[in-house]
Amino acid sequence: MSVTLHTDVGDIKIELFCDACPKASENFLALCASDYYSGCVFIRNIKGFIVQTGDPTNTGKSGQSIWGTKFDDEFKETVKHTDRGMVSMANNGPNANASQFFITYAAQPNLDLKYTLFGRVIDGFDALDELEKLPVNPKNYRPHVDKKINGVTIHANPLAT
Repeated sequence: MSVTLHTDVGDIKIELFCDACPKASENFLALCASDYYSGCVFIRNIKGFIVQTGDPTNTGKSGQSIWGTKFDDEFKETVKHTDRGMVSMANNGPNANASQFFITYAAQPNLDLKYTLFGRVIDGFDALDELEKLPVNPKNYRPHVDKKINGVTIHANPLAT
């Protein structure tokens, strides 16, 4: 199962860990299918660390899961932040996942068992490189020029009937 984020800087294809993190994967896929992420800007961009998006208000303070409430973390010893391009739910505390997510720019073992890791980039590292190069406001790490998700392609959808 994979999706492609069509962004202002290029396409990023993400393989989802549906077996390891079924709730996070279901939430992400359903939000992708509903066009929820179209127009979401990359609101936090820390070189060497992560880039974050998934808030339709583009403030970094909002977002909702498909259930209308926050959902529980899904931690697995088999999936870790071992590489560039790992995709995890962003949250503001334990069991507080909604719609925001981030992609790592490097291995981040300090994030293991703190953020639900539900996928990995399998193509589009050139777009990830372009995002990492963006100049940002040093106070809040928001890029000076907004770059956004323009749409999402789901390559196989188990939710479709």
